Amino acid sequence: MGLPPSAKTMAFIVTRDRARAVAFYTGVLGFRMTGEDDFAAVFDLNGTMMRLATMPGHVAAGHTVLGWNVADIEASVRGLRDAGVVFKTYDGFGQDALGIWRAPDGGSRVAWFLDPDGNVLSLAEF
Repeated sequence: MGLPPSAKTMAFIVTRDRARAVAFYTGVLGFRMTGEDDFAAVFDLNGTMMRLATMPGHVAAGHTVLGWNVADIEASVRGLRDAGVVFKTYDGFGQDALGIWRAPDGGSRVAWFLDPDGNVLSLAEF
């Protein structure tokens, strides 16, 4: 049967420190918080709901958990760097000076950064 066509995607991010994470997702990334309850702060990520759930002792995964497809990755990286975001450089990836990796086929480019809890986020230009 599958999901109904009206089902909308939503994302979940886990934090140890909700206040610090809310400040990052609103103040640095610029997303609007639409609500909050005992379990999570809720954001509108350009039409996708994200629940920022609090979990004491959360340890971030070492892989990307959330990302954005952008039209101009260089401008997006520069804008976030100007806001204080530090982009992650991985040994052996051959990223450029902005921290952008180019796929071997030359088509896709990706840059990674961390939220305050160490969750890996990414920007991609396809």
